[in-house]
Amino acid sequence: MTVEAGSVGDSTKSRVDYTVNSFRDSKDDWKDNAVHEIVIVHTGNSASNDPESQDVVVREKLNRSLSPRHVNMIAVAGVIGTGLFLSTAKSLSAGGPGSLLINYVIMGGVIYLTMLSLGEMSTFMPISGSYCAYSRKFVSESYCFALMCNLWYSDAVSVASDLTALQLVLDYWKTDNHHFPYWAASLLFWVLVLGLNVVHVRLYGEAEYWLAMLKVVAVVIFFIMAIIANCGHNPQHEYIGFKNWSHGDAPFVNGFQGFVTIFVSSSFSYGGTETVTLTGGEAKNPVRNTPKVIKTVFWRILLFYVFTMFFVGMDVPYDYPNLKTKSLLTSPFTIVYQMAGTKGAGSFMNAVIMTSAISACNHALFGGSRILYNMGLEGFLPFSRFFTKTNRYKAPYVAVITTWAVGGLCFGASFIGAGQLFSWLQNIVGVSNQISWLSIAVISIRFRKGLEAQGKIQELKFRNWTYPYGPWFCIIFVSLIILVQGWSAFDPWNTSNFFSFYLELIVFPVCWIFWWFIKRDRFKRAKDMDFVTDKYVQSEEELLLNERLNSLKGLSRVRQAISDYFL
Repeated sequence: MTVEAGSVGDSTKSRVDYTVNSFRDSKDDWKDNAVHEIVIVHTGNSASNDPESQDVVVREKLNRSLSPRHVNMIAVAGVIGTGLFLSTAKSLSAGGPGSLLINYVIMGGVIYLTMLSLGEMSTFMPISGSYCAYSRKFVSESYCFALMCNLWYSDAVSVASDLTALQLVLDYWKTDNHHFPYWAASLLFWVLVLGLNVVHVRLYGEAEYWLAMLKVVAVVIFFIMAIIANCGHNPQHEYIGFKNWSHGDAPFVNGFQGFVTIFVSSSFSYGGTETVTLTGGEAKNPVRNTPKVIKTVFWRILLFYVFTMFFVGMDVPYDYPNLKTKSLLTSPFTIVYQMAGTKGAGSFMNAVIMTSAISACNHALFGGSRILYNMGLEGFLPFSRFFTKTNRYKAPYVAVITTWAVGGLCFGASFIGAGQLFSWLQNIVGVSNQISWLSIAVISIRFRKGLEAQGKIQELKFRNWTYPYGPWFCIIFVSLIILVQGWSAFDPWNTSNFFSFYLELIVFPVCWIFWWFIKRDRFKRAKDMDFVTDKYVQSEEELLLNERLNSLKGLSRVRQAISDYFL
């Protein structure tokens, strides 16, 4: 097959005949479906003389048009979603304010460790498949297949859960004389997010930027409103302080069972934080921008989750009416706004939550479509080439439409009840997120083992300072919470809740065994791991730009930081 060379810095362009070894062996029935779009980059005249100057193979042709401000705000959008605004209600009701705060602090720590591991790999090899693509390179092909199925399934179901959440939000404005057809709203926004994901990726980035900005402003205003309401500007006109921490069974409602139940909700809320690396294949200058985003994760967790849970637990009692029912979830954010202001203030916050649901749906569709695109690229699907088709904007429209179609599950809310359906979908997605974080830790350990065996540690541009203790802690701790968090399904026994908590523990190994049965592949040996294909080599222009930006000091550095986020 003849392919054209790409260019890196002063790389020599040439046309070469390159015979691609299929990702499948001769026994593979899907061998002819593997996608062989390979770009060879010759770096004989590279800007540097380090080991990176060897030939690099790149297989992706997506549009690398997301600017630093887009990548930064997509990271924020992944943090602030329906999980934060709505799942908090279920968590507060189930465990009380003490369990809520401690649980989110613990899971925040897990996320921070996970992102350090992921940042190390995605800076070295920024591709849109992110850790799923890494799992094939550094673990095994069958593990990669299972992980990709898990993540795509999670994102696709998230599209449905976010559209279901939209119906819950609209229920806030329901009156006896007016019943809005919620299915129509879901249909409208379902079509909207499709449109945003099949056009130029920059339009997606721009939409996420402004939706994320609105959410950030709403959270900051929430902090102010929470303090005002706590100090006495509330319907009772009394100082609240920490009264809700000693109200009834608070601060630890339902004991240990209540505490562990929150893990799946907090995992649903934190889900999406890691998907910022899915933009790796479409982000400019990833060697500089990816580490910058990763390093801000700690502060985003502290600001948007820990502080938020603290204020929610202070102002809203765990037994507040309608905090959690099968048909309705009332957001603690809306409650606080209403306490500190008027019905109009509550409506404003509810409107923000509605846009948040749209943003979260948009975010999930973007992530899921990129995973499905990469499954096609890896030859994991029948008619793999079909799923890698891109339009004139270089958007993988077939993968987008396929992922988008799963969002039709949201219309089941009309029969099951939006609150009940949202709860089930939340549990499924939460466990799927946990499996992803556990897998990132496993892949990180394998990645380092390979670099050490091949003497390439010095090529890392960004290092995980917690290695090896951080990844091992994530593996052990996340494994434990996956097993114990479904306690509430056993006492009393609830079949539907049991399956929502543990369905993923069946799906993931079945996918792994299924692909192993087809391929009979083995774990990658450290010395055989591929650190050439898809490795990112900086151009001469990027090297000079990064050198200049890193040398900035004082006001110049502040101006550049503002530019990265807002311009």
